Amino acid sequence: MIRKYRSLVSAGLAALVLSTTSAVAFDTRASAAFVLDEKTGTVLLAKNADTALPPASMSKLMTLYIAFEAVRDGRLRLEEELPVSAHANSFGGSTLFLRQGERVKVEDLIRGIIVLSGNDACVVLAEALSPDGTEAGFARMMTQRAQQLGMTNSTFKNSSGWPATGHVMSMRDLTLLARHIIEDFPEFYPMFAEKEFLFDEAESSNRFNRNPLLALDIGADGLKTGHTQEAGYGLVGSAKQGDRRVIFTITGLDTAQARAQESESIVNWAFRQFAEKTVTRAGSVIAEADVWMGASQTVGLMAKEDVTLLLPNTPGQGVTAEVVYTGPIEAPIAEGRQLAELIISPEGLPEHRIPLYAANAVPASGFVDRMMSVSQMLLGRIQAPDEGTM
Repeated sequence: MIRKYRSLVSAGLAALVLSTTSAVAFDTRASAAFVLDEKTGTVLLAKNADTALPPASMSKLMTLYIAFEAVRDGRLRLEEELPVSAHANSFGGSTLFLRQGERVKVEDLIRGIIVLSGNDACVVLAEALSPDGTEAGFARMMTQRAQQLGMTNSTFKNSSGWPATGHVMSMRDLTLLARHIIEDFPEFYPMFAEKEFLFDEAESSNRFNRNPLLALDIGADGLKTGHTQEAGYGLVGSAKQGDRRVIFTITGLDTAQARAQESESIVNWAFRQFAEKTVTRAGSVIAEADVWMGASQTVGLMAKEDVTLLLPNTPGQGVTAEVVYTGPIEAPIAEGRQLAELIISPEGLPEHRIPLYAANAVPASGFVDRMMSVSQMLLGRIQAPDEGTM
């Protein structure tokens, strides 16, 4: 009789996964937030994560991503000088104090956006890269490129995040964009950790990075703050400790101080409450599956690669592990054939499904043994009580 089996895992594996517990959910004051473990892709926190909201200057990361692509493709050179238009010169807020008609190196414009959040620098790059030479044309290109990167809740109306109807991003999209920047452009990412950039000595009032985490000894190295009256205070942040990196986005805080406190708390929580654990090694048998008409009654189940997962880091209970397969599995069974799944379910975190394979070959049994197996099955059915009688 073929049916779905749920099997216990080996004692060693059970001891490992059951020695963890669900981490206490982080109760963020942000109106929307998203926290991601970069290496494993585990979502640690999602609050209104797919709601399209005004991103303020955090959307400058999209302008930077397109600029990085242009430099890598050879469409821009870091030493190239770009002209400042009247439109670029018209912006207030955070600026590099650029003057109409002057020419500025691409590298200075990029640093001016990363460290100083320069609205005027964004427009200079946008007009240089726009298909039609306008910032509006560049914004349409930003939206198209974002869709290609999987950012489905992002629409851009300008290059800087200046308040505009319909200029929106979700916290998940911003975190995904940050991950792309970190992984796609390691040659540029160190710029995000720079605490100061003095572009013009005559205009030195805007030279410090606003990211409050950079001054703390918690591994922070990026990426971008944002603030408008409509959006509140927000931050796309990242920190690395050891082999782990956490990326997060928050928005809707009331003050810069609240943003700093919330960001630090999220980083500390993400590193302290979760840890990578090697659940099983490649080739280790973690369970047995029943075999039908085989030379052996069972076959070992194993993973083909080491399985390392991000799990809660506090002693106790809260993680379940089970092996699921449809069986008994009819022989012959080839070594390495996929037979089952290991399902690990940490409370409060996404479920992990890991394919399991035959650890060894199981040939079909001989004719006599096969006949005995069939006879025993038929006899068992005949002798089974009739469930319909009382």
